[in-house]
Amino acid sequence: MDRCRRQPRRRAGPRGGRPRRPVARLAPRRLPRRVDVLNRLAALLGDARPVLLDGAMGTLLQDSGLEDGAPGELWNLQDPDAIRAAHTAYADAGARILTTNTFGGTRPRLDMHGLGDRIDEVNRVAAQVARSVADGRGLLVAGDLGPTGELLAPLGAMSPEEAQALFAEQLRGLLDGGIDLVLVETLSDLGEADAALAAAREVAPDLPVVVTLSFDTNLRTMMGVRPADAVTHLAAAGADAVGANCGRGPGEMEVIAAEMVDARPDGLLLVAQSNAGLPHVVGDHFEYDATAADMAAHAERLAALGIDLVGGCCGSTPAHVEAMRTALAGR
Repeated sequence: MDRCRRQPRRRAGPRGGRPRRPVARLAPRRLPRRVDVLNRLAALLGDARPVLLDGAMGTLLQDSGLEDGAPGELWNLQDPDAIRAAHTAYADAGARILTTNTFGGTRPRLDMHGLGDRIDEVNRVAAQVARSVADGRGLLVAGDLGPTGELLAPLGAMSPEEAQALFAEQLRGLLDGGIDLVLVETLSDLGEADAALAAAREVAPDLPVVVTLSFDTNLRTMMGVRPADAVTHLAAAGADAVGANCGRGPGEMEVIAAEMVDARPDGLLLVAQSNAGLPHVVGDHFEYDATAADMAAHAERLAALGIDLVGGCCGSTPAHVEAMRTALAGR
């Protein structure tokens, strides 16, 4: 499906935690601390707030015929018109940033589907397809990096340097395709976030970087990270924007957003992309229980809290995004 359609397949232990193919080891990199007030993403976005993001990709692809369990990233190559149609629908709905269809675009995730040897092509074409919709509309393209699916040591066997190399490999394809910013999302481990930030500094040092975590376990990530701790850590590590995505619906997202606002340092942008409620089995598929009107009211409350970038995650559609745009425009 999309950002939270395939929760990372964690493989702990001394054998299963290694990437299936060796990646080049990198010298340890110290992440720069945040010392400047100027925010690269703020400069790119201009003064209007909040900025509207897009919503789920995978649910749209499933409605278009993607089989359950199949990698949506494959359609970047096999059916780019379907990906282009999804981006177009979100652009028409009012999204200012389009997210590439590359949530599972790291080598370990692609290797699961026999696509590891096409990693550059998968990511480059995804960015080019999004770019083809964004160009001419004045929209931005965010290169999407999801979790690698591997656990970092000591819980797993992957080192921070190996994680950095995996993210860097994916980013090279996205950068070649023409992305404007980097979106690292649905993480639970700050160590993995640090590796992704280091990869962005290595491969795309001039691009803004957004990092969002999923706080779906009693308002913490699966690894126990609190929203305020994520803001403090990732701001110091050099992220231009920090936030939350996925989760358990608009109500919990608003609690998380408020905690992030309270912890925000000067110069940091905040992001919130909630699922469209919770999924329920209806016939042979899942439906999410937050309506477009629910998400519109949610967007207004996020804006009142001071969230800078607002969008949707699992279960959200162009109809949800359009309703959010209308609500925000009326503020």
